[in-house]
Amino acid sequence: MPTYNEITLAKELIKFPSITPVDAGIMKFLANKLTTIGFKCKILEFKEKNSKPVKNLYARLGKSQPNFMFAGHLDVVPPGNLNDWTVKPFNPTIKKNHLIGRGANDMKGAIASWVVAVNNFASNNKKIKGSISLLITGDEEGIAINGTKKVVDYLKKKKEKINFCLVGEPTNPNKLGEMIKIGRRGSINTELTIIGTQGHVAYPHRANNPSTIIIKILDEIKKIKFDKGTRDFQPTNLEVTKINIDNTADNIIPDVARATFNIRFNDKHTSSSLKKKLNKIFKKITKKNKSNFKTEYRVSGEAFLTKPNKTTYMIQNVIKKITKIKPQLSTTGGTSDARFIRKIAPCLEFGLVGKTMHKVDEAVSISDLKKLTKIYSEILKNYF
Repeated sequence: MPTYNEITLAKELIKFPSITPVDAGIMKFLANKLTTIGFKCKILEFKEKNSKPVKNLYARLGKSQPNFMFAGHLDVVPPGNLNDWTVKPFNPTIKKNHLIGRGANDMKGAIASWVVAVNNFASNNKKIKGSISLLITGDEEGIAINGTKKVVDYLKKKKEKINFCLVGEPTNPNKLGEMIKIGRRGSINTELTIIGTQGHVAYPHRANNPSTIIIKILDEIKKIKFDKGTRDFQPTNLEVTKINIDNTADNIIPDVARATFNIRFNDKHTSSSLKKKLNKIFKKITKKNKSNFKTEYRVSGEAFLTKPNKTTYMIQNVIKKITKIKPQLSTTGGTSDARFIRKIAPCLEFGLVGKTMHKVDEAVSISDLKKLTKIYSEILKNYF
């Protein structure tokens, strides 16, 4: 077995400018590393209509059950203004005991820790009673249609059983060991278009101003108290993100007004129940104001919860043993690819501290990276 070091491997991964959906050769590089450990690797490329192709990787070590899977992504967000960085974002640099580079935190560092943990575990256990697999996507930071979602469909078709999945997203707010994610709220984006009647501002009785109507609707939906939250989830919230009226003159009442809003919802709701609730309000107000509306709904995922089981508590205890912090079991934050994986396996999320993800000078503590490798190694030892 080769000897791997998480710092070296993280640096090697960061060097690839794998900005979604660009692969830049990173999947092949990781597949070659995993092959030397003994993994059988399959690079899966998917392409939906009107989208760019995305490379993904499924790798498995062993043939028997149980199959413990680690999931993550090698794509990163753009670095932004290069002049704001103190280092070149794809030239990883260590400063003040931190590894700096795009993807260090989200989430090339965690993938490096996992690969080193698996290598160490496999070196010390020639016969694993089960299998270890990896699902690595290149489409997590993007539209997420050619990534994990498609790989999950592929695994279902192949009848590939996954017994448990650990997603390596950065889950800790401030310190390593604070938080495990056991579920996520659902997310639905709505683009609402109100169609009125154009006219001269001096003759409002001959027009029907859609801006007045859309303001009434937004005011009403913002006042909705969806719920008070549950034992596992925070309350559902709605946030307006855009209001657009494309009008080129100041003396014309527009004919169209648009608004976009997002709802993050807990498991008291589904995307279908929310659509019905919203459509009822849209119909009521537009009918009263003699106008029409159109909607476009985009559902990122439904709310889900992985009920804590013995594996959850084992992982919680391992983290506490190594970090001296008992991690909270949480469902806070945005969406992740766990929303797709939970359809084929129970899963939870644990990775690095997320304070610098998507920021300039994204960084990970060298100490945290080493501790994460120890945590992942101990999880494997206890699971098998």
